[in-house]
Amino acid sequence: MANYYTDHPEIEFHLSHPLMERLVELREKGYADKDEHADAPVDYNDAIENYKKVLDITGDVAANVIAPNSEDVDLEGPHLENGRMIYASKTFENLDVTRKAGLWGISMPRRYGGLNLPNTVFSMLSEVIAAADAGFQNIWSLQSCIDTLYEFGNEEQRQKYIPRICAGETMSMDLTEPDAGSDLQRVMLKATFDEENNCWRLNGVKRFITNGDSDIHLVLARSEEGTHDGRGLSMFIYDKRDGGVDVRHIEHKLGIHGSPTCELTYKNAKAELCGSTRMGLIKYVMALMNGARLGIAAQSVGVEQEAYNEALAYAKERAQFGEKIINFPAVYDMLSRMKAKLDAGRSLLYQTARYVDIYKCLEDIARDRKLTPEERQELKRYTRLADAFTPLAKGMNSEYANQNAYDAISVHGGSGFIMEYKCQRLYRDARIFSIYEGTTQLQVVAAIRYITNGTYLSIIKEMLENTVAAELQPLKERTAALVEKLEEAINTVKEANNQCVQDFLARRLYEMTADVIMSLLILDDATRAPELFAKSANVYVRHAEAEVNAHHCFIKNFRAEDIEFYKAQEKEAEEA
Repeated sequence: MANYYTDHPEIEFHLSHPLMERLVELREKGYADKDEHADAPVDYNDAIENYKKVLDITGDVAANVIAPNSEDVDLEGPHLENGRMIYASKTFENLDVTRKAGLWGISMPRRYGGLNLPNTVFSMLSEVIAAADAGFQNIWSLQSCIDTLYEFGNEEQRQKYIPRICAGETMSMDLTEPDAGSDLQRVMLKATFDEENNCWRLNGVKRFITNGDSDIHLVLARSEEGTHDGRGLSMFIYDKRDGGVDVRHIEHKLGIHGSPTCELTYKNAKAELCGSTRMGLIKYVMALMNGARLGIAAQSVGVEQEAYNEALAYAKERAQFGEKIINFPAVYDMLSRMKAKLDAGRSLLYQTARYVDIYKCLEDIARDRKLTPEERQELKRYTRLADAFTPLAKGMNSEYANQNAYDAISVHGGSGFIMEYKCQRLYRDARIFSIYEGTTQLQVVAAIRYITNGTYLSIIKEMLENTVAAELQPLKERTAALVEKLEEAINTVKEANNQCVQDFLARRLYEMTADVIMSLLILDDATRAPELFAKSANVYVRHAEAEVNAHHCFIKNFRAEDIEFYKAQEKEAEEA
């Protein structure tokens, strides 16, 4: 029987990373739960076995329920009835089976009914479910919004809402509005305090809200009258049981049809303040978005894997000119690049997730006791690493998902354009990944300061000190040569001392940086498990060389006045 976890040993490999032992120790707070909760691990090995069991259950559910339902969900989609969103029929089946399997409240402490699993394992579960159906993964993974309520809400709110999510109720984050897309400072949904009833009231419209008719919403709204920027925004909790919010419209989308994207009208809806006023965008949404970006990176890796699976299976079966097409150089070149991007992208995802886990666990511990000086240093280090790696993980994996889905159709040839084949759905689903929760361009904006201030170069040079297997040493030396080109390109941009030039070239610096980091990560993976990753390491380093050399050449030959050429091209097109 198929299993989307055990069928891919590359996922389990990332549970063996050296950072996992420290991560698990922090997550389990020294295994303090073992005396109060029967399902709590007693030591590191027990915790890892628990993770594998949950992953195995999820892999089974994904392969044998969610994946078989995906075509029906894609065709039916959600619909609107009397101001309420109704899921596709098979989505209800998916929700039911994941609830019965205990796959809700993944990250929440056991005292609230959660599983207390780290972000790294949550990302693995997200990858597995996304491979089966990226649209359903959206609905399921939005349970991670509860992390923000746990982190910034009060204990009364935790006791009220977290057990409901652990039992399988759904969530959404209501941020975007018709006039406020990526620019959330322009959010105008109004929040006013109702003195008589001692609650807040929300009025206005939210648009493009994923899973918008969920049970519990986190809502960004303007609580400070007369303000027009992020300092006037606060975060609120809206409970669907209280009423006051209707679904006005469900978007008809290119892909992820099972994931309802709603336009909502708030009419004097009762809400609770989460945390402090004025901190909604500045602090809480940033935390919410960073978690969402890691979720999209995991979703992307799942689709990268499924696209590769579909292309490989088809290439093994399809014969042309008397031979299976997998034996054609043009095809196996394409497949090898798909696999290399998948393996390198997955390595970047889980390295990022581990960094996030360590700093989040330390922050959680700091709520109970004062951190030691060593722990404070550790918190600072891993916060910096997580902040630097998150935009790379989200941006690069969302682009790789699009590329792998595109290549899967190419391997299928004309059949790939026919709706009966899964690869067309993967292609449609993947397109949104590089758009929502911050476009790739916005990931570049988030990453560029770490590029120009030397943060990434410092990380890369530290990574270069790692030992690799003797047979991989030539690849490491070639990667080290790419680091020199990256540093030279960065210095060239900085020496121009021109913000417009930096903005224009930022995407190229971003991709060069990611290519180098992923090359070093996949070399480390191949050293520890050559049977899984040696081939991908060889292919990916060659891919990185081609990318880095091309970007280096472009940047070294670029002049500030060249921007006028591009502007002129745009003006010409506009006038035409």
